[in-house]
Amino acid sequence: MKIFYKPAYTYFFVDILLLVMSFYVVLDWFPLTTNTPFDKYSLPSLYYVLFWIFFSYIFGRYKLLKVQKYFNSTLRLLNISLIIFIFFKLIISLYFDRYSDYVLFTITVGAFSLNYLALSLYFSYRYAIEYNEFTIKPVGIRTNATVKPSVPLDKESYLQLCSTIRFHSGNSILKLLQDNVDLNSGNTLVFASTDSRFLKYQPQYQFSTIIQLEKLNNIQGINKMLSIANEKLPDDGIFICCFESKSTNKKRFLKRYKKGLNYILYSFTYFFQRVLPKIILTHKLYYTITKGANRILSKSEVLGRLYCSGYKVIRDKKVGQLTYIIAQRVKQPESLQKRTYGPLIRLRRYGKDGKSFDVYKMRTMHPYSEYLQGYIYDRNNLKDGGKLYGDIRVTTLGRFMRKYWLDELPMIFNLLKGELKLVGVRPLSAHYFSLYSKEFQKKRVKFKPGLMPPFYADMPHTLEEIEASELRYLKACETNGTFNTDLRYFFLILKNILLKKVRSS
Repeated sequence: MKIFYKPAYTYFFVDILLLVMSFYVVLDWFPLTTNTPFDKYSLPSLYYVLFWIFFSYIFGRYKLLKVQKYFNSTLRLLNISLIIFIFFKLIISLYFDRYSDYVLFTITVGAFSLNYLALSLYFSYRYAIEYNEFTIKPVGIRTNATVKPSVPLDKESYLQLCSTIRFHSGNSILKLLQDNVDLNSGNTLVFASTDSRFLKYQPQYQFSTIIQLEKLNNIQGINKMLSIANEKLPDDGIFICCFESKSTNKKRFLKRYKKGLNYILYSFTYFFQRVLPKIILTHKLYYTITKGANRILSKSEVLGRLYCSGYKVIRDKKVGQLTYIIAQRVKQPESLQKRTYGPLIRLRRYGKDGKSFDVYKMRTMHPYSEYLQGYIYDRNNLKDGGKLYGDIRVTTLGRFMRKYWLDELPMIFNLLKGELKLVGVRPLSAHYFSLYSKEFQKKRVKFKPGLMPPFYADMPHTLEEIEASELRYLKACETNGTFNTDLRYFFLILKNILLKKVRSS
């Protein structure tokens, strides 16, 4: 362990502040035998703080929090608290019995509790906006990634394979697979395991089609399994999987119990199976208990995971309670594979001079929805106002938040950081930015984007009208100056919102 390092000064000063708070609370609020606790314990408190800082530094507590893990940070804090308590307990017992063990204990517990709370809040916030990443490293460089020749199955082996599929998934699934892939080919792998190691030890480029019969709801490392399959498949290889969607799960659950009771039970089940896996403090506990089985997955999340893992969805079909997806391998998986989703997110957007930056927003979409913008656009195109038709990515709560701009409140942080101004063109994603003409893209990046776009002043409908609206605004900025233009647009937008009841869609 590296002993000497440059401490994170913010963390260092916060730590001292929390120690001071602990001393103040105990000495001022708690019942003690002395009438002058601050006079009596001022010098011991100073030594306590100095020793706390010394041991904290030695144990690496003051390293940058962004490179630390939640569990390790908490363990270091616990170790420091125990060491400090035992050390001063010995000192008091041997030399200074006039000081109280009770004060030492309560101050140590207080210091630990305040620091633990601060760490939990920090990591909860960090994991709400960041990715808990792990990278699946490809097995070498993909050269000559074409399927290896193989011998077709003999009749007995083919009948045995069909019998296995029929037994596990039913006749309808067997027919679906027979209609879409060649099960008789020796280049088709069919398996029904929740353990990704089964795929890991399969030969590379041996199978042009990999079929996972076990539903994704029961697989803990979904992205890991998808990424390993991606490595094993040749270029343009086919991967088939299935899952039970959130809406199907809800309907099935509600039918099982009496009306009234069913919604109460479903609320608890939803919280346990959908919310707990995504909270840092309960994430590991959830998977320890369930082993990842029976998770609730939305269609958006499953499709997004596939696109994130390097696939393109060719077809999806619902058969009974399950939805089957036929996807094609098109590229390497994204480097960030495992993500923890919280209520606050960061989205990459284009800013002034074409520089990208992170926009803070409240989550309104299902997990992994950011990978589906092109997928939704290709199938549904845009509706009035530049939004996507049939956007399955948006949650019910998300629609309400978007209607009243609640999801955009965190963008005030971007305003304070100077990345946005109050009025300006909307900061766009790479996909939306690509829909604009090249000439307009060059003009657009000359100006800083804003919180309140000219869209709400003109209320355009089509993409062409939105582009024309933004162009009028940008030309006005060039002619009349940015400040005067922003001021005029600010009152136009305010008028439409307050008087005409304009809302986001």
